[in-house]
Amino acid sequence: MKALITGGSGFIGSNVTKKVLSEGCEARILDNLSSGYRSNLDGLDIEFIEGDVTDSETVEKACRGVDAVFHLAASVGRQRSIDFPQVDSMTNLIGTINVLEGMRKNGVSKIVYSSSAAIFGELETYFIDETHPQNADSPYGVSKLAAEKMILAFSGIYKEITGVCLRYFNIYGVNQCFDLYGNVIPIFAKRLYSGEPLTIYGDGEQTRDFVNVHDVAMANFLGMQSSKTDVYNIGSGTSVTINSLAKLMQKISGIQTEIKYAPERPADVRHCRANAQKALDGLGFKASVDLETGLDEYLKWFKDSCKIWGH
Repeated sequence: MKALITGGSGFIGSNVTKKVLSEGCEARILDNLSSGYRSNLDGLDIEFIEGDVTDSETVEKACRGVDAVFHLAASVGRQRSIDFPQVDSMTNLIGTINVLEGMRKNGVSKIVYSSSAAIFGELETYFIDETHPQNADSPYGVSKLAAEKMILAFSGIYKEITGVCLRYFNIYGVNQCFDLYGNVIPIFAKRLYSGEPLTIYGDGEQTRDFVNVHDVAMANFLGMQSSKTDVYNIGSGTSVTINSLAKLMQKISGIQTEIKYAPERPADVRHCRANAQKALDGLGFKASVDLETGLDEYLKWFKDSCKIWGH
């Protein structure tokens, strides 16, 4: 089996690539290197195409001769999408349409799509299953939801296409570098190793569901094996407060920087935890990496390997 991985040199994509290869599959990567690194793929036996999912001709060529597509290329993040809404929609929605059209024209039957819990918008409950109202409240959430719907539509129109949409919660792990728009874990890691205070917005008692990237890579592989078009939450099924996260990262790193509190940010979710029962029932997926173990691996990697943590 040969797979195309869009965004395959990025944080999640490089981990999915490693998982695909470890299962005996061939891998072709399509990435514009806007946020990923070729070094994330060092030592891997892959075919690499440097290109953008917004270029339909490039995408169509990349889809030739593959059996499945893991579609991870995206413009990621709520604030980034607010700052650059056109880029967000071009990449996330038009890019997905290009992938689907490339698949259709080349007879590729399977797509596993990396979606996001951002599609839910303001949460009505803190334990979220797939039936939670989808009221995306940012350009990012809207574009990811629209891409999901486009995949479901193509699967309905073209019966030979099967689409699995994975709604990620808060992912962390190896190959995730610091990004001002990014997850709290690499932001805290950068601050720890730079000797800066850890800034917590609000009282720190807000909760998040953090899921390790190794588990996410496994979810992608299981999704590729599924014969059913559907959507699934991908999370750990557990939650932790930001206060507890900060203290745990201090403990694991051995660095006791100051913790500062800033005003709560508008529209920040208070509590968030994935109900991943459907993924267990439908895909056989269950997160296996506990937070302390995952953070220990991540902080060791971040200290030694991350290219931009000091900037």
